Amino acid sequence: MILYMIRHGETDWNKTRRLQGKSDTLLNEFGRHLARETAPALKEIPFDIAYTSPLARAKETASIILGGRDIPIIDEPRLMEIGFGEYEGLCCSKEGWNIPDPDFQYFFEAPEKYRAPKGGESFYQFSDRLEEFLEELFSDPGLADKTVLLSTHGAALCGLIRLIKGDPMAQFWGKGVPKNCAVAIAEVKDQKAVLLQERITYYRDQVKDW
Repeated sequence: MILYMIRHGETDWNKTRRLQGKSDTLLNEFGRHLARETAPALKEIPFDIAYTSPLARAKETASIILGGRDIPIIDEPRLMEIGFGEYEGLCCSKEGWNIPDPDFQYFFEAPEKYRAPKGGESFYQFSDRLEEFLEELFSDPGLADKTVLLSTHGAALCGLIRLIKGDPMAQFWGKGVPKNCAVAIAEVKDQKAVLLQERITYYRDQVKDW
């Protein structure tokens, strides 16, 4: 199996650094533009199936990337972003920070110590569902020789990469959150995955004519 994993395009909440989690926010026009810029680079990849977070921003990204190809696109709730519960919609930028828990900084700096707000998920709960999905995917004999697309979210993509690398929870963020529409690629043999590439973008950071 060859596995392509992509983070969704930009949303307005990304721009203002609001905690999205499981909130069903939409791509903004620049986010759609990033997905359209990425699509040609993946046009010749012979995807057999796609799994997407059921949240609109990930689903639309997958749809744009696949460009109308006759490929099954399956909603997979385990690919949803980490849930922030009652903190969803709050701002985590330095200028607009309005998160009431002073220990919330652990989310970014020490994931293994992070305590989820009411209704949210810890990194361990989050990782458990991602790992369950990967194990199920990797053990499916019908997918062993297929090329698979996963459309997901920033923290979820970090979580998938961490699981594939086998890194400890303290290294959850790795090299940092991948950019919107960044791609990671892994190869799976005998139910074991090896990360081939990560943090690939197929667009210029600054688009002059945008």
